Amino acid sequence: MRAFPPITPSGPPQVVWFKRDLRVGDHAALAHASAAGPVLCVYAVELEHWHQPCISDRQWQFVRECLLSLDAQLKSLGTALEVHVAPVIQMLDVLYQRLGTFTLHSHQETGGLWTYARDRAVAAWCRDHGVRWHEYPQNGVVRPVSRRGRRFKEHWDAWAVAPLERLPSHLVWLEPASDQTVLLLPTAIKTDPLPCAGRQRGGLQPARDLLDSFLDSRGQSYGANMSSPISAEHGCSRLSPHIAQGSISLRQIAQTTLEVREAAPRTHWHRQLHSYVTRLWWHCYALQVLENQPEMERQALVPEMEQLPRPMDAARFDAWRLGRTGWPMVDACMRFLHHHGWLNFRMRAMLVTVATHTLSLPWRPVADWLAQMFVDFEPGIHYTQIQMHSSMAASPVLRLYNPVTQARELDPQGHFVRCWVPELAAVPDEWIAMPWAMPATLRHRFGLVGAADYPAPLVDFEQVHRCVKAEIAALRSSLGLQAAPGFNERPRQAARGRRTPAPEQVDAKPSAQISLF
Repeated sequence: MRAFPPITPSGPPQVVWFKRDLRVGDHAALAHASAAGPVLCVYAVELEHWHQPCISDRQWQFVRECLLSLDAQLKSLGTALEVHVAPVIQMLDVLYQRLGTFTLHSHQETGGLWTYARDRAVAAWCRDHGVRWHEYPQNGVVRPVSRRGRRFKEHWDAWAVAPLERLPSHLVWLEPASDQTVLLLPTAIKTDPLPCAGRQRGGLQPARDLLDSFLDSRGQSYGANMSSPISAEHGCSRLSPHIAQGSISLRQIAQTTLEVREAAPRTHWHRQLHSYVTRLWWHCYALQVLENQPEMERQALVPEMEQLPRPMDAARFDAWRLGRTGWPMVDACMRFLHHHGWLNFRMRAMLVTVATHTLSLPWRPVADWLAQMFVDFEPGIHYTQIQMHSSMAASPVLRLYNPVTQARELDPQGHFVRCWVPELAAVPDEWIAMPWAMPATLRHRFGLVGAADYPAPLVDFEQVHRCVKAEIAALRSSLGLQAAPGFNERPRQAARGRRTPAPEQVDAKPSAQISLF
């Protein structure tokens, strides 16, 4: 470990606990701690957390790179990150024995049920040990929501333009333990079912490069590019994993984007930037929904919707998760996700509706599998989307994605499908969206003799979708269901208390989606 110059601490010890805020810039916990006394920066690798069913090694690899970047940033300031491969409570015990009473600083975290329980345990430990714990918001989420005092969009607009947090000019550090360095970070933390060779890299510099390139040129056709998996890979900002782990501040992203937007003429580019800023506040709104209802990770927002028949079918589930459903666009998107750990939001929604409606699979294992696959897994966004698209939130609009329509609209020449489903490489354009419909002679000519080559669809989606529409409409009508709590501030939503209209089938257009980043 690098040797730091001796210091003369003044004031009580201040401990900054890094969680999903892996940066130095615009870091409220670090800024406030540094103003109060000598600071120790710590991170706990919580193995129990990393073995939750929604967590994967591909996510850990990204986080590990963010931690190495954070350590480098701290070293440039004269200290280093102290790493504990242990539960947080055990880490706090060690720090208490070493430092005596200290003040703990961290950002609030809107995470899954496991991190909610962990943070409650930390609060109890702090009370028992006489340790003050200061938590700071790092995004537009309000805790508790009763403090907000205005509509969420108004609150977010004010939050986004508030000054960035700055470190004091004079910093005093507590010496990190010499045997608790980033060298302790595991190279792998669990075994993933699939490799992720195309994963994005973590850390401050990759985040800055993405933001700069998006605002310089890549975002010029943001609105048009976000829907197709072909164009979205380049046309979206791709900052979502960095936002999820806090390697760059969401407020910094918002302010930089707003500055570019204000400097742009009120033309096409101005509109694209406005669209992107809108999705930044949607990000925080989705987190606010989970903040208010953390049980939505495992419980339907409208429990009555669990009456829909969704039995677990292992064969169907495996075909879906491995990209072998027989619908080329679905399979191409799933395999793209395997490789990259990312997929644009319209196609994420398609994967959910195909699993939970077309294949009638239960939503929880679908949610867990997709969470593992997403390097940018953000619980608030993930479970809000899962609940909405699986109809567990009783959203007024039922979105059913026709895989053939999606393929023809978003990949008319079949370039994306042929890249990720090479079994179909020789299939002509006119059949690439629905190869099962080819005459038998053509199937033989193009090497599609049987299911081992490329399977036929598991069900007739048009017939299934008619049945799904009817059963959801009947269930909601019989129960008089309203839209789920937490969705009442969405644009163009029916007034509160109004009976929800009958569900409408939408082969969803981009404007109908909460398409983020």
